[in-house]
Amino acid sequence: MQVCITCEASNKCGLKDEGLFDLCPKLKTPEYPEKIVTHPADMSPVIDYNILRRYFGYSEFRPLQKDIIQDVLKGNDVLVLMPTGGGKSLCYQYPSLLFKGLTIVISPLISLMKNQVDSMRANGIPAEFINSSLNYEDIIKIKSALLQNNIRLLYIAPERFTIPAFLSFLKGLKINLFAIDEAHCISEWGHDFRPEYRQLKQIRESFPDVPIIALTATATPKVREDIINQLALKDFRRYLASFNRENLVYYVKPKQDAFRQIVEILRTKPGESGIIYCYSRKNVETITEGLKSAGFRALPYHAGLSANIRSQNQEKFIKDDVEVLVATVAFGMGIDKPNIRFVIHHDLPKNLEAYYQETGRAGRDGLKSECVLFYSYGDRQKIEYFINQMSNEKERQIAQNKLNDIINFSETTLCRRKLLLGYFGEDFKENNCKGCDNCLMPKEEMEATDEITTILSCVDEMGERFGINYVIDVLIGGKSSRLLNNGHSSLRSYGSGKNQPKKMWHGFIRELIQREYLNVEGEYPVLKLNQKSRDILSRSRNGVKNENIYLVKPRIIEKPAKIEEYSADDGLFEKLRILRKTLADAGNQPPYMIFNDATLKQMAARRPCKPEDFRKITGVGDKKLERYGGIFIGEIRRFCEKQDSSIQPAKKQSSEFHPVRKESSEYVTLEMLDLGLDLDDITLKRNLSLNTIYVHIEKLILSGENIEIEKLIKNEKIESISSAILELGGESLKPIKDRLGDNYSYGEIRLVRARMTKKGRV
Repeated sequence: MQVCITCEASNKCGLKDEGLFDLCPKLKTPEYPEKIVTHPADMSPVIDYNILRRYFGYSEFRPLQKDIIQDVLKGNDVLVLMPTGGGKSLCYQYPSLLFKGLTIVISPLISLMKNQVDSMRANGIPAEFINSSLNYEDIIKIKSALLQNNIRLLYIAPERFTIPAFLSFLKGLKINLFAIDEAHCISEWGHDFRPEYRQLKQIRESFPDVPIIALTATATPKVREDIINQLALKDFRRYLASFNRENLVYYVKPKQDAFRQIVEILRTKPGESGIIYCYSRKNVETITEGLKSAGFRALPYHAGLSANIRSQNQEKFIKDDVEVLVATVAFGMGIDKPNIRFVIHHDLPKNLEAYYQETGRAGRDGLKSECVLFYSYGDRQKIEYFINQMSNEKERQIAQNKLNDIINFSETTLCRRKLLLGYFGEDFKENNCKGCDNCLMPKEEMEATDEITTILSCVDEMGERFGINYVIDVLIGGKSSRLLNNGHSSLRSYGSGKNQPKKMWHGFIRELIQREYLNVEGEYPVLKLNQKSRDILSRSRNGVKNENIYLVKPRIIEKPAKIEEYSADDGLFEKLRILRKTLADAGNQPPYMIFNDATLKQMAARRPCKPEDFRKITGVGDKKLERYGGIFIGEIRRFCEKQDSSIQPAKKQSSEFHPVRKESSEYVTLEMLDLGLDLDDITLKRNLSLNTIYVHIEKLILSGENIEIEKLIKNEKIESISSAILELGGESLKPIKDRLGDNYSYGEIRLVRARMTKKGRV
C-alpha cells in the first residue's frame, strides 16, 4: 500500500483529494523509490525525472526546458523563444501536473487545441478545450469538471476573453498559470498578427497574481518587445533557445521546370510525408493534379475549398492516408505532425518569418528533413506588385523590407543558415553549417569581368529601359518580334553573349543586382546602372583595366544530397509503421499520436523484446507502455524470429540480376502479396504510391522471386504488352506506353517486361 510520509493523516498537500496522490512530494513506492517533487510551499523547485519519464516518455530535458519549468513553478513570468519542435509545450504541460489548480493555454486554432488535448490524454493527463466546435452541453460538462478541479490543462481561443460571462467564470477557478502559445500573433510587427490577441492584456488586469508564460518560435527582437509590453510581463525571465534547426537542410533552386524537379525530389522519398506550398490556389490545383497523374498520393488545401473538404484533406494527411499536401499558406499553423520529411516552396514566401515557420513544420521528430525553395525573379515581381498597392506607407515599407530579406536569403552565395539565424538576432559562429546547399555544395566561382562589362554595356546601350529577360534576349541574339520591331538587332550588344546559355546570363544578372552593381526600379522593373557600374564602364571605355571581378558560376540543377539517418532496420521499421497505421485507424487518430517516426526507428534499431527494454525507448511513457507495449514487442519478436529462421543458402542468381535483401522494403511488399492483399490494399497499408509498389515487384521478379503477375494484371493486357515489347524492344517504356494508350500503366508494363527479361525473351 502507498504511504504518504508527510501527510498520511492530515493530507496537507491536498493531492490525494485531487486524484493525484502519487504526485505527493514524499511518496515512496517500489517502482519510484526516491520520488521527490515540488511542494507548493517549496520556493526552490526540485524537478522529478520520474514524472518526465512516466507521462512524457523522456529520460532528460531538452536545452532550457528545466530552467524554464523551475521559473514557472516559482511563479515567475517567462518569455520563451524556442524553435518549432524544440519542446515549448512541455514547459507548461509538465508544471500543470504539479500545480494544485488549473493551467490555461491560449491557442489560436481549433485544430491546434484538439491535437494538443488528444496528445495529453494519450499520455494520461486530464486536459480539455473549449471552443466553437463544442455544443452547449459539452461546454457545461467541461465547466463542471473544472469546478471540481478534475482538469489540469484547459485550451481556449483568445476570443473567449471578450465574453464577460466566461471571464467571470474563470475568476471563480483556481488558476496557477496562463500559457500564451504562438505569442508572436499579438504583435503588429509579426508576420501573423491577429487583432484578437490584443485582448489578452486583460489577463494581467483580471488575474494580476497569476504568472504568464508566453511562447513562440518566430519573433524578431522588435516583436519580442511588443509581446512583453502587450502582456505586461513583470519581473520576467527571458529564454532564447537557438533558432537553429540542425536537422533541417535548406536548398534554394532556380525555378526552371519546377514541377519536374518536385517529381524528382518526391521519387527519392517514397512513402514520406511532405508539404508543397504555393502562392495561388491555381498553382495548388495544377500541381496536385500533376502529382496524381505521376502516381503520387496528393491532395490540395486552400481557402477556395469548402471547410468540409479542407478538413477531410487535412485529416487524411495527418493520418498518413496521403503523402503530400499541396497548399497555400492557409494551411499549417496548428499542424502537430512530427514526421513531415520535406517542405517545398514552389513560390517565394513573403518574408523570412513565414519561411522559417513553414519550413519549421518539417522534422519535428528531430530526424533529418529537407526544405526546398524554388526562386525566380518573377515571383519577386508579383509580391512587389501587391506591396505597391498598399495605401498605408508604414505597412508598405515594412512589407518591402521583409521582402528584401527573403530575397537576400534566396540569392546569397554564403551560408543560408547563418543569414536565417542572423535575421532573428542569433550569431551563428560556424563557417560551414553542413546543412544548406551553399555549404554542402560550394558554388564554383569564375573570373567574370568581361561578362559583367558585356551586361552593363547592353543595359546602357538600351537606355536603361528594359528588364532582365529582354536584356538577356538581346545578349543571346534572340529573334522575338518585339526585339526586331524595336530595332535592337542592330545594337553592338546584340548577340554579344550568344556563347553562353540564357541560364548563365540570368545567374550573372541576379548576382550583379545582389552585389549592387545593378539596380532594379519601377512598377514594371527595369535594370538601371549605378555609380559602381558606371565606373566599370568608364574604365573599360577609356582603356583602363578593371580589377578582376568574380561571380558564382551557375551550375546545372542537381538533386538534393541524400540525407543519412541513424541506423535502423528498414524492414522492421516498415512493419512497425504498418502496425502503427493499423492501430491508429482502429482508434481514429493520427499515427504519430501512438509513436512518432523517431521512436519507431529506435525500436527498429534496438529491437526491444522485453517490457523493461521497451520502456527505455524515447517517447514511451507508462500509459503507452501499458497500452501498446505488448503489441509492438510481439511484432518485433516475430520479425526477429522470422529473420533468424530465414537464413538459408542464397538462390543461384544470374550475373545480370541482383538479389533483393530479405530485410528490404521490397520484401515487405512480397510478404503482403503472399498474404493475398491486392495492390490497392498494399499501397494503403504501406503508405506508398502505386508506382513504388510496381517498382518493388519488378525488382523482386528480377531477383528471382516467383510472382504470378496474372493475379495483378489481366491476361489480355499481358498479351498486348508482351507483343508491344517484342515489336519495339524493352529498353524504354515510353514508346510502349504510347503504343498501348492510357488504359495501360507504366507499372503494368514494368512487370511484364521484368518477367520477359527473366525468361530471356527481351
